[in-house]
Order: sequence, then structure tokens, then C-alpha cells
Amino acid sequence: MSAPGETDRPFAGRVAFITGAAHGQGRAVALALAESGADIVAFDVAAKIEYPAYAQGSSAELDSLVAEVHALGRRALAFVGDVRDSAAIQQAVDAAIAEFGRIDVLFNNAGIVAYAAADEMTELEWDAMIDVNLKGPFLVARSVIPIMKAQRSGVIINNSSVMGLRGGNRLSHYVASKHGLTGLTKAWAIELAPWGIRVVSIHPTGVNTPMNDGLAELEGATAIEIAERSAGNLLPGVPWIEASDVAELVLYLASDRARYATGAQFTLDAGLLTR
Repeated sequence: MSAPGETDRPFAGRVAFITGAAHGQGRAVALALAESGADIVAFDVAAKIEYPAYAQGSSAELDSLVAEVHALGRRALAFVGDVRDSAAIQQAVDAAIAEFGRIDVLFNNAGIVAYAAADEMTELEWDAMIDVNLKGPFLVARSVIPIMKAQRSGVIINNSSVMGLRGGNRLSHYVASKHGLTGLTKAWAIELAPWGIRVVSIHPTGVNTPMNDGLAELEGATAIEIAERSAGNLLPGVPWIEASDVAELVLYLASDRARYATGAQFTLDAGLLTR
């Protein structure tokens, strides 16, 4: 029989490092893990970046996330930094270890998306997409993996996309970055298994987050029009899923219930990939 608190706080004593944590999927995952007992390290650029030109998370959102985690009775650290900045990442990881002594879950969530035709795309647009969506997860994992190796345990969850398993119109740079992240997942799973470290990727369809609104604004369309254009979910009346749906999947994959899941791709696509 489980001891009191074991079933309702299964992540007690564990620490999760989450990128892109200020809002959207990252924030939902941070709060879900905290509610389940985890301490949180939140990392976010918290500023507008050159490309794409929609709003990212903010320092105020990071601060409010920390307050919400504290209200759940858990500890939290927040860091403003870009996943393309290896020094900022290492500083956050070092501070997390100084405070908590371990990192059990890495949710590589920070990412960007924008449309561009292949023959009109600039090098800046290509490089930004690859650097944030593919190089960024590599840089963060490179700093976290030695911690997990020393623990001989850990879970890395890479937030890819349905576009990491298929193609997409005017999305070649995004598709390339997400297919690359899927490949990294498989390679890391093989490489890190001897240390008991699991690595998986998740592949959501469109998610109802501020990124949807930002992308719609850039395209001169509504969020629902963007969803219908890029998704085509099989389930009726589901233009997108919610960040809470993603959080539920991450909770499962990060938990001991998924102890034999590694190297695999988990879709949350409302049937999109069945078409």
C-alpha cells in the first residue's frame, strides 16, 4: 500500500528544468509538475526576439509562475536566458544544482514557428529556426546530461511537433528543425540508456497558446484560420488542443509509470497523422 502523499505527489523530491516556461505549454507543464510535487527551474527568453516578430514570454510571467509554484508548496527558480546562449544555460544549471542538488526531468520546450516559402526565406530566418528549435535543445541537454549521468537517472522530453513526423507547406525550416529534434531523441536514447536516462519526444498538433495568436498576426489571419490551414485534425470540432493536454502527456512520460518508454515518439494530434 502506498504511503500517504506518494500517489498524489509522485514527483516529490524531484526537480524539473523547463525551457520556454513563461507561458503556453512550458508554463502548463511547470504547474502540473509542481502540483505533483516537483521543484521547478524555469528558463525563458522573456523578451521579443528578432525572428519571428511576435511576443515571447515576459519577465512578469516568469515572476507570476514562481509565485504560483510557491503557492503550491514547491520551490522554484526562474532564469531569463536564450536557449541559443550556452553560457546563460550553464549558469542556470549550475544555480539549479546549487539550490536543489539534482535535475530529474528536462522538458526541452522552447521553440518558434513561422511561415516562409523556401525560395523567399532569408538565411536569418533559416538560422533562427534551426538555432532555437534544434541547437537550443542540444545546448540545454549538453549542460544537463552530466548531472543525470552522475545521478544515473533522468528523463529528457523533447517537444517536437506533428511536423517532426511529416511535411508542411511553407514550413521547411520549421519541419527540418522538428525532424532534427526527433532524430536527436532517438540518438540520445541509445547513447544515454546505460546511465538509466530515458529520452522521448512528443508531437502535438496545434496547441492553444499565445504562439498561435502571434503566428496569426504575422499572417494577417485569425488563430482559427491558422489552425485549419496547418492542422486538419481528424476529430471534429477540435481546431487545436490545450496546453493542459500536453501537460498531462508530459506528466505521464516523466513519471515512473513510463519507466520503459525511451527512444519513442508520442503523438497528441487529434488524429491528424491518421489522414
